[in-house]
Parts: sequence; structure tokens; C-alpha cells
Amino acid sequence: MFDDPNAVPTRIGFLLIRNFSMMAFTSAVEPLRSANRMAGRTLYEWQIFSPDGKPVAASNGIEVVPHKSMAEVDREKIVVVVTGIDVQRYEDERILGFLRRMARQGATMGALCTGSHLLARAGLLDGRRCTIHWENLGGFTEDFPEIEVSSDLYEIDRDRFTCSGGTAALDMMLHLIGRQHGQALANQVSEQFIHDRIREPHDHQRMELRSRLGVSHPKLISVIGEMEGNLEEPLTQTDLAERAGLSTRQLERLFRKYLGATPTRYYLTLRLHRARQLLVQTSMSILSVALACGFVSASHFSKCYRECFGRTPRAERAIGGVTGTSSGSAPPAPDLPIRLAGQF
Repeated sequence: MFDDPNAVPTRIGFLLIRNFSMMAFTSAVEPLRSANRMAGRTLYEWQIFSPDGKPVAASNGIEVVPHKSMAEVDREKIVVVVTGIDVQRYEDERILGFLRRMARQGATMGALCTGSHLLARAGLLDGRRCTIHWENLGGFTEDFPEIEVSSDLYEIDRDRFTCSGGTAALDMMLHLIGRQHGQALANQVSEQFIHDRIREPHDHQRMELRSRLGVSHPKLISVIGEMEGNLEEPLTQTDLAERAGLSTRQLERLFRKYLGATPTRYYLTLRLHRARQLLVQTSMSILSVALACGFVSASHFSKCYRECFGRTPRAERAIGGVTGTSSGSAPPAPDLPIRLAGQF
């Protein structure tokens, strides 16, 4: 659809689900508005849908008034589902039915932020490559192991396009505008938003470790990269030191100097935060979560989890996980004595 410059105006329907990401939504819509302005004609039109036709509240509390409900939608050539936090707890078969109906009618289907969850549950990502927000990657791969998912900014696979969310939606829309109406227009739109570089699809979502941690010691960065890549089967401190060309004593000194923690404590905290994401985002059993994060038993995992977060894994799930009743995300973790690379 986005390859045909004569398909003007290109119509796009956005389905908003409560707690959707306002940043991802506006980053997708605003380039379309600007493209129309820069071109001096209507290249794109869009409509907003909600499940029931009522206003939808974003995760920041701002409500958006839709043009119509899903039931009032007849046909659309492009449908984009926009979600945000707690998408894994959103149970509404009407939405999945609507997405399947649009796909059967030949619509190109897209998703922003965590919207890939709903496309996957509707069976619309089978045999397709997709992406999702980095914070949800672990839970998504556990829930949908048969789907090929990447950590890229966005993925375009035939009649499916998915985006990791946030400002990545701007890059994806600029890419699609460029594909349909030329790179010169895409560059004009990018300049309008003071966006000095249109990122490529395969750019990484997350900041480099050096920036996230606020440290630049190359061997410390290397060790933490190894830790993040080996959460399910943790490496020993000796292995970590050897891979970085350090002694264990040197490794200890580096962690204490730059992060105020031992390597063992830092590694454990990384694994526990991964476990917390799986508890909140998936229906995996507590034992399965424990094993997926490198713990040999549920009891040891529960003990460590309680020491870190002040509550057991079962209590965490009851408060904010997939079996909980809270309408928001899980409560924030307490401040930790170290700067954890994956936190924001």
C-alpha cells in the first residue's frame, strides 16, 4: 500500500486501546499531517477508532475522542492498533475479531508500541517478522515462541508493519512516506520536527550501555553486556572476568568503583528485574519465571525476590501481574543501591 504513490489520499485507521502510548500515537500521526502540509495537498487521511466509540484514555491520562467504534468500521486499507502498558491483560475478543475481519478483507495491518501483542493473539503475525517495545520483548517471546521477533526499531514484512513505540513511530512513518512519495518529502517532514536523522529499521531500540550506565570503562561495559546476554544461564564471576581479560579481583574493584556493588549483586539484580517483567507481562508459572532467570528453585527465587523488592513473586503478580485486578502497571520497584543498566 505504501509503495503506490498514486494511492492518494492514503487512508489509515488507528485503533486506540486504553492505556495506549500517546508518544507512539502522535509520533505516527504528526508526520502524516506534516507531509500533507509540505506537499500542499492531501496525501494522507486518518480516522480514529475505539472498541466502543467512547473516548480512550492514554497511559498519561489524556483522553482522545474517536471518530467511530469498531462496529461502525466497514473497510479500511490500513489499520494500526495502538496500545501501551498492560496490553497482556486486555481481554476483549471483539478486538481480536475486528482485527481478523480487517485482515480478511485485505487490510495492511500495523501495530505501535505493544500492539504486536494483539496482532499476535489474533493470529496475524504467524509467519511474519515483528518487533515490540524492548521492555516487553522477554514476555512476548515467552508467550509467542513461534513468532520471529526482533529488537529493531520497526519491522515491515509484506502486509504487516510493527513498531517498538515512542519516537520510533516517527522514523517508521518517515520511512513509509519516503517509500511512497520520495525521500525529499520525508526529509522535509523530518526537518519540521527537528529530527536530524531518520533512523533505519534495524537501528537498536535501546541506548548503548555506555550511555545508559554513565560510565565508559570498556571492560566494565563488556562484562555487563555479557551479563545482559546471559540471564537464563548465568555465567560465573570467573567466566565473566576471563572473557573481559581481567582477574576476579580487578572485576570486583571495577564494579565497586563505578557502580557501588559487587558483580554478583549487580548480576542478581539484573536477573530479578527480568523476572519482574515476566511476572507482570506473562502468565508463566512462578517456577517457570525462576528457571527463565537462572534460579534453580522457586524457593530460592522467592527469597531473593523478596529481599530485592520487599514482596514475594506471588504478591507481585497479585498487585500488578496478569492475574491482578489493578488497571495500572505494576508498582515501581524500590530504589536500589546501584545504577541498574536496564532501568529508566
